Amino acid sequence: PHTGRLALYLLGLRAACPPASPQRTLVTWLKYYLEEDWTGSRRHGRPLTNHYQYGLGVLALCVHHKRVREEVIRRLLTAQHHGRLGHGGNAVDTEAVVALAFTCLEQRRLVGTRLAAELKAAAHGASRSMAEAQGPDGIIGNIYSTPWALQVFLAQGTCQTEPAFGRAMAVLLENLEAFGTAATMAQVLPVLHGRSYLDIASMHCQEEPDMLTPMDIEPPTEVPGSKTVQLVVECPLPWCYELRLYDRPVPVPAAASLLDVLRAAAALEPHDFKFHTQDTPQGPFLTQVLGLEARQEKRNYWQLLTAPNTPLQMGIADYRPQDGETLILRLSEW
Repeated sequence: PHTGRLALYLLGLRAACPPASPQRTLVTWLKYYLEEDWTGSRRHGRPLTNHYQYGLGVLALCVHHKRVREEVIRRLLTAQHHGRLGHGGNAVDTEAVVALAFTCLEQRRLVGTRLAAELKAAAHGASRSMAEAQGPDGIIGNIYSTPWALQVFLAQGTCQTEPAFGRAMAVLLENLEAFGTAATMAQVLPVLHGRSYLDIASMHCQEEPDMLTPMDIEPPTEVPGSKTVQLVVECPLPWCYELRLYDRPVPVPAAASLLDVLRAAAALEPHDFKFHTQDTPQGPFLTQVLGLEARQEKRNYWQLLTAPNTPLQMGIADYRPQDGETLILRLSEW
């Protein structure tokens, strides 16, 4: 089911104030996807996609002022209660989306009094959890999950009293260059204006003059020279025949991204390095390396690190390694 993508599309539609007619059909489809998403994986107690997409679906329906069946909501409540919402920065993303959905349902009075009290308590619990997850650098989870956490503080009205908010906002302003795709910009722009996705629900749509003008964007400046990056592939999982599957220096141009490094490694003789990516709204996502596929149903993923053990805060197309840096692709479980 395309739960998450349709949910994001509906949030964007609501923010753009289009005519109501095309949205009704899409909202119906989203309700269908939420049911299909769970039915296909009922025995596992989790959606076929993931709790992040499922939470986005509930949030989008709430923003469109649509009631959600109590069973659908309780699936998320149960997952949060049992700590099933993800790992690392992904846990912050998911917990924040779920908290926004709960806050929206409670504030818009789309649920009964008893359930509203449960949702309010769960959302505030998630807010405390995100504050506790803040690192010494001010980041909550990772740089991309930080705007989600800030949206929760804004939606709950705790941004003035929560110390984590100011520290996270400061580090966000120092790292705006990391938000280079439409999807990541959409997450950070509301925060920069002191808003959350919940504010879309109360927008007063009116005809606005077309004041958009095209921008002359200069092409990026060429960086002369070259660099060498040590590329390492690790598989610490029990079924892998050895830990280190690949370890080789890869020469690339000075401005090369991690994606460029992977492409250069694949072109080296002998052609023993292969990888695959999947296009997502956040940019290309690494799905397969050396024939080993990261699969959601197996709950594993390719973790990106810089040696010795520091997770990257950017995707493969955005991160630009330094000369002599060692990059590790590690197949990990969550």
